[in-house]
Amino acid sequence: MTDANRVEIRITGFGGQGVVLSGHIIGRACAVHAGKHATMIQSFGPEARGSACSTTVAISDTEVLYPYIGRPDVFIVMSAEGYDKYRDELKNDGTLIYEKDLVRPKIKDGQPSFGVASTRIAEGLGRAIVQNIVMLGFFAAVTKLVPQEAMREAVAKSVPDGTQELNLRAFDAGWDAFEEEYGNTAGAEKEAEEALVST
Repeated sequence: MTDANRVEIRITGFGGQGVVLSGHIIGRACAVHAGKHATMIQSFGPEARGSACSTTVAISDTEVLYPYIGRPDVFIVMSAEGYDKYRDELKNDGTLIYEKDLVRPKIKDGQPSFGVASTRIAEGLGRAIVQNIVMLGFFAAVTKLVPQEAMREAVAKSVPDGTQELNLRAFDAGWDAFEEEYGNTAGAEKEAEEALVST
């Protein structure tokens, strides 16, 4: 059940990677700071920490009447187990965003895919625990679904007091990692696709 303005996202990793917080931040950025609508659903494996877990976010310009997703438009992957469990759900032309030190995806021909060493970047900032925020910065830069400042504001409002500066540095590091590795290729591809559709 989708509409033209709806974007469906699945985020997966293992318990303890901040998967659910990531979904919450995307939803908050959309619904509170960017004037959109969003819903989130989360699920865990039999063991909360260490097993594959997932959250889904549906974003739309209009009210989201059906919170469940079908085949996601964007798949954010932070663990190999999560990738193996959910990889077949991604739309054929969906965007794959993955932790390239932990996940070895089988990328389909023509599928937009972007890898980032989010854990390594987070370790470089002194706290591996913020790798999910690095991934969010990378996701925001890849997709441009939500304005950068809306995402940064959602990060600042969603993380524990006293950690805002570290988390914002992690977000910015993820955004910068995309710019350094891919430049504006994702935006250019999207504009080209839109131009093709309109002709």
